[in-house]
Amino acid sequence: MIRALTGFSTRNPWKVIAGWAVLGIALALLGQALVFRATQSSAGDFLPPSYDSAAALKIAEERFGARPDANPLTVLVARSDGERLGAADERRIDGKAAELARYRIAMPKSQDDPPFTRDHSQLPRVSPAMTAPDGSYRLLSVELTGNPQDPGVQATYRAFRDHARAEFAREGLRTGFTGGLADSVDGVDAEKTRSTVVGIVMLAVIVLLHVLVFRSLLAALLPLLVVTIVGGAATGTVVGAAMLTGIRLDASTPQLITVVLVGIGIDYFLFLLFRFREQLRRRPDQSGRAAAAEVAGRVGTAVTSAALTIVAAFATLGVASFGQFRVLGPAIAVAVLVMLLGSLTLMPALLAVAGRKMFWPSRSLGQEPPAGSAARLGDRVARRPLAAAAVCVALLGALAAGVAGMRMDYGSSDGGGERTAAAATAAEISRALPAGVSDPISVFVVTQDGGALRGERIDPLAGALAKVAGVGRVAPTVLSEDRRAARIDLFPTADPHGQEARDLASGPVREAVAAHRPEGTQAHVGGSAAVFADISEAVDKDLKVVFPVAAALIALILFLLLRSLLAPLVLLLSVGLGFAATLGASTLVFQRALDQPGVAFSLPLVLFLFVVALGTDYNILVTDRIREEMRRPGPPRAAVARAVRHTAPAIATAGLVLAASFGSLAVSPASATQQIGFATGLGILLSAFVLSIVLVPACAALLGRSLWWPLRPRADAEPQARHSGPAEHRVPVG
Repeated sequence: MIRALTGFSTRNPWKVIAGWAVLGIALALLGQALVFRATQSSAGDFLPPSYDSAAALKIAEERFGARPDANPLTVLVARSDGERLGAADERRIDGKAAELARYRIAMPKSQDDPPFTRDHSQLPRVSPAMTAPDGSYRLLSVELTGNPQDPGVQATYRAFRDHARAEFAREGLRTGFTGGLADSVDGVDAEKTRSTVVGIVMLAVIVLLHVLVFRSLLAALLPLLVVTIVGGAATGTVVGAAMLTGIRLDASTPQLITVVLVGIGIDYFLFLLFRFREQLRRRPDQSGRAAAAEVAGRVGTAVTSAALTIVAAFATLGVASFGQFRVLGPAIAVAVLVMLLGSLTLMPALLAVAGRKMFWPSRSLGQEPPAGSAARLGDRVARRPLAAAAVCVALLGALAAGVAGMRMDYGSSDGGGERTAAAATAAEISRALPAGVSDPISVFVVTQDGGALRGERIDPLAGALAKVAGVGRVAPTVLSEDRRAARIDLFPTADPHGQEARDLASGPVREAVAAHRPEGTQAHVGGSAAVFADISEAVDKDLKVVFPVAAALIALILFLLLRSLLAPLVLLLSVGLGFAATLGASTLVFQRALDQPGVAFSLPLVLFLFVVALGTDYNILVTDRIREEMRRPGPPRAAVARAVRHTAPAIATAGLVLAASFGSLAVSPASATQQIGFATGLGILLSAFVLSIVLVPACAALLGRSLWWPLRPRADAEPQARHSGPAEHRVPVG
């Protein structure tokens, strides 16, 4: 099957290239146009209905008209001269609020908008909320609808913000805006320059690495072009499938797909390029198309094995209870399968067309390369495998020891990021009112006996909630139209997006509700703090299931693909040790050295998916070459040395490119993103330079051909004939 695909692609390269170009562009446009219709931003909607906050969300929608795509905002209005607000000022503010509620906000149009862009023009919901006790400001409650990650929704918010600011300025009043959408837009605006610069730098680093390795601009740029085409097709496939099935993706899924595909796509093309160059050097009489066919068929098996392990790792998220994971895993698995198809068809087709011109203007194809550092490293590992393995295990074990005492941080972990206008407004509000005014904890009470909720039934609960430590204020109870449901908003004194507010919602508030809930009613605690408290619980449970299931599935795939019992065990133990070392190093850096509350709760899962899955990629590449070399006559350790010599340059280059891509996230002001960038970059470097280039070859040298028990590779005549002769001394080192 694999050789059939690669063979067809190298025989009909222009048809394959044209097909991918049309398909990639069409699916990319489809994905760009529909991505924000296929995604949802509310994390609470991914919770199973059994969770308390999920039940609260359902009541809010059914009984109080809350819209699933609503984006609540808080607008602060104060006098420009800094004086206290008087009764006349409050009337003017309320009058302007009524005018704003009648003013339709038109979504600004842009030439850069993708086709079929949805129009997010709308009438905002605007209503007065409260005045600060010291009269320094008055708050308005505003609601806009739409996916907050959608540039159209963000542009609509900016239009509303600018219009409201101008209207109040005419009255001698200043405004401030805070809340989820305001935070998102301010973050995007603050990050725009940094993201552009970092993106350009990372692109330049990737191109420069390729130029230095291959001495060819075409070999440097072509992998990026392939990743762009296949990545666009993959994203469009996932988005289209989500629209057809009615599944809603998390807003971060398209970005994660891009990151994953850039990494593995460039890796797979690098593996092909290195082997293609080796083949052209070894067989100067062979045509570029024939070389491409032979190399693609040989490397395609290793690439397929590597891709299937990644698919298995991500697909296991389908067993998670948290919907965000359950949707994310299969989505990325589908995207990886599309990239695998591109690796077996488009990449070989391009090699067949380019031939020896792929490495122009480099003249290295006709030169005998020196032994180089890769050959020397392979010789050292093969001569002293026990010492090499011991050093690797000691290093990784020392880093893994950092896991002891690791704490999970379920807070917002902004890490003291940039001081945006939304953050400044939230801080100003908290000086006179509880910090949670802009995002309250909401308690919903629903009757079960059919009777109406009256003051004497609900007031004791509201009074008990007001006495809970950490609750700064309790808003007046709001009844539904049929008076069979009530909402009590609590304003915590702590940051509503922080761990303290989450502990408050999941602990004392729920305990008070359970103790003072009126008879004949049901009560549920909702709001962002409660939602994320439940998410943390769901994530904890899912990690205990996903990790062993994924490990077992990856082991099964490796057993089937490698047809061995020992080799998969060596690979699994090595990547497991690498995962523990990376997590331990991250704990030492962020929790111990930088004194942060702990590691981001999403970090273990991200590391497992990226470091374990991508690290297994590199291990499969080197073990596949070790098995190939062990089929040649001679001692196993010589085969290991040759395998390291051939594969180390490709693995090192791929590791550096991928680590640089992920490491760019470490410059983000958000602590959680910093941790993911640092940890993933470090994990990939450990996987490439410690596990795949040293530890796994050292284990192979120690075990010899027993590594492949019960089907040990036997020396055959064909590889000997193919590799014998003077050309053996012209093996490239990259």
